[in-house]
Amino acid sequence: MTTTKSSKPRIPVICGPTAAGKTSVGIKICKGFDGEVISADSRQFYREMSIGTAKPSKEEMAAIPHHFVDSHSISHPLTAGEFERQGEQKILEILDRRKFPVVVGGSGLFIRSLMEGLDELPSDKKLREELILQYEKYGLDSILLRLEKSDPEAKNQIDAKNQVRVMRAIELVELTEKPLVEIRNQTKREKPFEPIWIGITPEREILYERIDQRVDEMIKAGLLDEAKNLIEFKEVDPLKTVGYRELFNQFEGAYDLDEAVRLIKRNTRHFAKRQLTWFRKIEGIKWFEPNQVEEIKSYIKTKTAVA
Repeated sequence: MTTTKSSKPRIPVICGPTAAGKTSVGIKICKGFDGEVISADSRQFYREMSIGTAKPSKEEMAAIPHHFVDSHSISHPLTAGEFERQGEQKILEILDRRKFPVVVGGSGLFIRSLMEGLDELPSDKKLREELILQYEKYGLDSILLRLEKSDPEAKNQIDAKNQVRVMRAIELVELTEKPLVEIRNQTKREKPFEPIWIGITPEREILYERIDQRVDEMIKAGLLDEAKNLIEFKEVDPLKTVGYRELFNQFEGAYDLDEAVRLIKRNTRHFAKRQLTWFRKIEGIKWFEPNQVEEIKSYIKTKTAVA
C-alpha cells in the first residue's frame, strides 16, 4: 500500500465517544477495503469483560478479523506501553499480508500510544509509594491539590477522577520539573505508519439516547452477574470504570439497583463528553456521523492509494 504524500502506510483510526457506532463503522470500512480491525478499546481486551464493554457480536467477529478483543485476561492487565508494542507488531503483520488495518476504539491513551508512541518517561518507586499513601489517607482531592500546585493546567489534561492517572501526572511533573503538556509534546520515536484520524459521533441527544439504551440492554443481558464474577478484580484499573464500579458499590449497599443504573447512565454520558473533548483536540481529525460510511470510505481513498 502506498500513500499520496508519504511512503508510509496510512492507517484509518476510527475513534470517538462510547456508543457512537464506531464498531459498526469499522466493520463496514474493513468490508470495503479488505481490512482487519485493531481494537483500541482498553476494556475489550479482556475475556472476562464482555457485557459491560459492548464487544462486537460473534457474527461481527466472524465476518471480519478482530485483534485485541478477548486477547488477554483481567488477571494480567495490558499497559498502554505493552499495547503499543503488540499493536504495532500486529499492524505491520497485517500490512505484510497485504490487508488493510483499521484501528477502532475510544480509549484515548491506548490509541495515542499505538499511533504516536509513548515516551520513555521517568518513574520513581519511592515517590509512587508516597503518593499511594497520601491518596489512601487523605483521598483524591489531596493528590489533585498537590498536582495543581506543581502544574495548574495538568488537571485539565487527564482524567481527574482516575487516581492512577493523577498520581502518574504528579510523578512526571515532579520528577522532570516540567509542565505535563511539555512532557507530552516531547519528541517520540518515529512510527512506521501514519494515522488518518476519523471521528465518529451522532448529535448529542442521539448519543445520550444510545447510551441509555445500551445500559438498559446490558442490564438485561446479565451485567450484574458479570460484575459479581469480577469482584475479586475490582481494584484492577480496567474495572475501576463506568458500568462496573457503580455495581460494585451497589453490591456493598451504597444504593439500590435503580440508582446504580441511573449512575451508570449519567457517568457514561460524562465519560462520552470527556472522550469528545480529548479527540477534538487531535490535529487534522475529520468528523462524521455513524451513517456516513460511504463518505468515510471516500475520505480514506483521498488519503491513501487503497483501491
